[in-house]
Amino acid sequence: MPKKDDRKLLILTPAPHIKMQQDTRKIMWMVVLSLLPPIIAAVYFFGLYSLALIVVCTITAVGSEWLFLKARKKDTSAAFDGSAVITGIILALVLPPRLPLWMGAVGAAFGIIFGKQVFGGLGQNIFNPALLGRAFLMAAFPVALTTWVKPFYWTYPPDAITTATPLALAKFSHQITPYAKLFWGNTGGSLGETSAFAILIGGFFLIYKKIIDWALSFSYIGTVFVLGGILWLINPQKYPDPLFHLLAGGLLLGGFYMITDMVASPLTRKGRVVYGIIAGILVIVIRIWGGYPEGVMFSILIANAIRPWIDRIFVPRRFGTGRFIGGMR
Repeated sequence: MPKKDDRKLLILTPAPHIKMQQDTRKIMWMVVLSLLPPIIAAVYFFGLYSLALIVVCTITAVGSEWLFLKARKKDTSAAFDGSAVITGIILALVLPPRLPLWMGAVGAAFGIIFGKQVFGGLGQNIFNPALLGRAFLMAAFPVALTTWVKPFYWTYPPDAITTATPLALAKFSHQITPYAKLFWGNTGGSLGETSAFAILIGGFFLIYKKIIDWALSFSYIGTVFVLGGILWLINPQKYPDPLFHLLAGGLLLGGFYMITDMVASPLTRKGRVVYGIIAGILVIVIRIWGGYPEGVMFSILIANAIRPWIDRIFVPRRFGTGRFIGGMR
């Protein structure tokens, strides 16, 4: 009989049994850290007003969550876990640079309350709160949400401040913005979508830290690239080339920061790939044949809506068996 000190004890503990060093709060603040390059680029190209818009949206998002949790008699510390901060920052980054501050605040409050809290808070929401807030602003204030300014607009005469986005120029005027401007960000557009360089820094940081699933990002972005390339090969005079689709608009920002929402995206790797492909197809359909020059926001919100059906098709296996959870295959 082995000595008492040599015995191996079986210790039973409640699930979850696999523990990580990162928790929800750490992950959220890591995402906030990754958003610094797009924020810096926005301030550089569009001035301190853009920083004020980011701050207002962020404070309103956190404040709205705190008030709603207070009214529901829930733990108000959840308002400071970083998730509301991400919602406020991302919302601001998909807004026009000169949008009135009060409109940004309205969008942030709507996104938090109706996109997150009415579903039960973090982990329960169906839609991406930041995109839902922007969709509301688009419906309520369409003129303000489609008024764009040139980078360094304060150096232009008053009558030469407004401009069109690269996607609008390509769709309605068949003008292609130089790729150097699209890559670095010296062009019109939403605060955080103009600089592909800044977004790629933050996006690859999230992939390196394994905070987002690279397969989801690349299935979404890759689908747009492939379909855009096919159309371009069919008629290069009519359709933009795939690199333009990649660099213009909010595709990269959506691909790294919005479609990868941990709550609103599917559970399994296969499901996430299908989810990204469906959303990517919608981007091309809207950009090419839709009434709007951009389709990222609508593609992700529609994908959010069908995500429960994707989870029902791609059901994870029950641990230790060959069966799928719920008996579905």
